[in-house]
Amino acid sequence: MKLNEKIIYARKKAGMSQIDLADAMEVSRQSVSKWETGDSLTLRYI
Repeated sequence: MKLNEKIIYARKKAGMSQIDLADAMEVSRQSVSKWETGDSLTLRYI
């Protein structure tokens, strides 16, 4: 399982939307979307 797949799995298992996760991590929803598509991974949170 790739990192972006793990992020999606963990978010869904926790019952969170992308907005919920973004708020919890103090990032934008667009950042979460990019992590989940594999376009961008911010090392600060890995």
